[in-house]
Amino acid sequence: MPEQEASPSTTPAPGRGGWFKRLAQGLRNTGAGMAQVFTGTRIDDALYDELESALLMADTGVAASAFLLDDLKRRVKEAKATEPAAVKALLADALTALLQPLQRPLVIGQASPTVIMVTGVNGAGKTTSIGKLTRHLAASDRKVLLAAADTFRAAAREQLAVWADRNRVEVVSQEGGDPAAVTFDAVTAGRARGCDVVIADTAGRLPTQVHLMEELKKIRRVIGKAQEGAPHEVLLVVDGNTGQNALAQVKAFDAALGLTGLIVTKLDGTAKGGVLAAIARWGAERSAEQGGTVPVYFIGIGEKLEDLQPFNAREFAHALLD
Repeated sequence: MPEQEASPSTTPAPGRGGWFKRLAQGLRNTGAGMAQVFTGTRIDDALYDELESALLMADTGVAASAFLLDDLKRRVKEAKATEPAAVKALLADALTALLQPLQRPLVIGQASPTVIMVTGVNGAGKTTSIGKLTRHLAASDRKVLLAAADTFRAAAREQLAVWADRNRVEVVSQEGGDPAAVTFDAVTAGRARGCDVVIADTAGRLPTQVHLMEELKKIRRVIGKAQEGAPHEVLLVVDGNTGQNALAQVKAFDAALGLTGLIVTKLDGTAKGGVLAAIARWGAERSAEQGGTVPVYFIGIGEKLEDLQPFNAREFAHALLD
């Protein structure tokens, strides 16, 4: 999949005009409070106070809100802006800069097969996101094999099988089987069948469920035994509606598994889309400590297959504020 580069203007990336409109529509509940801030005629402390409140209401979080306001004030001073509308455009630039480190393409092909382990809490849209991700990969002529390692949730295996059938890919599953064993078999089968990608759907769970988190660690270890260097990606699917709780999930799963990427779902209709800024600010702190952030590979705004798209920082910022 080609990398999505940030555009220097508000124009969406080529071929993504329809997506941009749907994204802007989906984010309108998040951006509405911020838009009201710029309807006045003066740039003063009251404007910044209102903007801070709007950012916090959008679940941007205290750290990211403070960072954005400081950066915005610097940009306003440097640009010698005098109109609130100009401040809005500068906020889009500041938000783009904060989110930019999250924008990174999912790279497939450096290992054969590339093994992707996917996890997340129940209800985040994990299995559905796997189905949509499989569509993206299959559209790029990648041979994909799915592992139904979510043996914890009733009907999860059947749900994954439906997505496999829809995308015309194979799935490895065992009724009542051990999740780690299922994943081991899938990785082994993927190597034997010449697959480009193996995606393991692991059981959704809360990070507070210690025994289940230990099971995830076991799956990760077993994948490494099936193929040296695997898993190559450990993705967490988070529900954008959960706001700051989504950030807490990212931190917990990263501490347990060492995340390599995120898929943020259900951004349509939420008033908490600012959580991406909170994740970006946390990512900057993580990068300083560990030498890398956790990118957002994809964001989702609906149920259709095409409603999961690569994350583009400038596109997101302008969809939110325009």
